[in-house]
Amino acid sequence: MALRVSTSDASEQESVDAVDPDSMRSLIRAHREWLKGETELLGELGLREDVANLVDFGPIALSRVSEAHQRESSERRRLEAVARANYAAQAQTHAAVIDLLEAESLQDLAARLDELARARFGLATGVIALEGDGGTPDGWVPLVSGQVDALIGSHRLSKLGRCPTAVGLFGPLGPEIGSAALLRLQMWKPARQGVIAFGAVDALAFSEDMGAELVTFLARVVERTAERWPSP
Repeated sequence: MALRVSTSDASEQESVDAVDPDSMRSLIRAHREWLKGETELLGELGLREDVANLVDFGPIALSRVSEAHQRESSERRRLEAVARANYAAQAQTHAAVIDLLEAESLQDLAARLDELARARFGLATGVIALEGDGGTPDGWVPLVSGQVDALIGSHRLSKLGRCPTAVGLFGPLGPEIGSAALLRLQMWKPARQGVIAFGAVDALAFSEDMGAELVTFLARVVERTAERWPSP
């Protein structure tokens, strides 16, 4: 059975299809008075006509604007909080560098690292470990040859997050450590491999998606400071 379309319906559809949106907007602008008194139409568009006969935003449109403003304010507050946290972390890192540079021996360097980890960054501890067959300074954790690669990963400079294999670095505090930041060290000539380990009780204090720039910077400072004294 063929579908019949009346001539009037077809003509009306063709007229609607032929309307150009830009032309329609221009037409409405030229004849704004057409909208006056069209309360029902304005309501469907989320607009209203105020007492001065000027088209104004209605409740729907105002609600949308309010929601957009709230989202913008929330995102701005989040970004401001992140910026403040980053600034505070940088300030503490710069102060920590001064503490490390004032070390008077390799043993003092390890003690200062642990102190700044707890006092400046609110962590559980900070340790320096050194691998190889040579001696290990007092306060440093001894590692067997190749253990740095086992802890961090071959050719990797850092590892952040849960590190079950690094628990032994933290001594008696090991069972309490929920997350850690491990930074590779390379000191003296011939080079000896080592690692700085920052441990936190909070499992979310360090995670894989965090940037390691600040703690890596501290690792470089420890390397250069340690080289003031001969390799043990």
